[in-house]
Amino acid sequence: MNPKKKVSTMLEEFKNFALKGNVVDLAIGVIIGAAFGKIVDSLVKHIIMPCISVILPGQQGYLAWKWIVNGKEIPYGLFIGEIVNFLIVALALYIFIVKFIGLIMKNKKEEAQAPPPPTKDQELLGEIRDLLRKSN
Repeated sequence: MNPKKKVSTMLEEFKNFALKGNVVDLAIGVIIGAAFGKIVDSLVKHIIMPCISVILPGQQGYLAWKWIVNGKEIPYGLFIGEIVNFLIVALALYIFIVKFIGLIMKNKKEEAQAPPPPTKDQELLGEIRDLLRKSN
């Protein structure tokens, strides 16, 4: 096979793959997810954890919460902040996927399960059937 034709075919296949709707939707989802992650991270670091450090006794904020073992620092405050961050993201995803999208999917299933209204011919055939049953 001609190398130029092989490269051209490969570029065409890549173009078809990259411009499919699903790939573009996935890319948009990843970008929005990254932005959402930054917002949640800021919420945890700048609002929630400082509020927790105000409530808990001590002079230092959560960033300075550390254990010292054999001269080594173990920053458990940072770890707690990341756990809170994870829990908020998990809650948001749960609400969006299970509740919001689940509600949409439930409505679509109900619409799909509802039979279409009978046509005029079907109504007439039903009436004929009922009359035949009565006459027997």
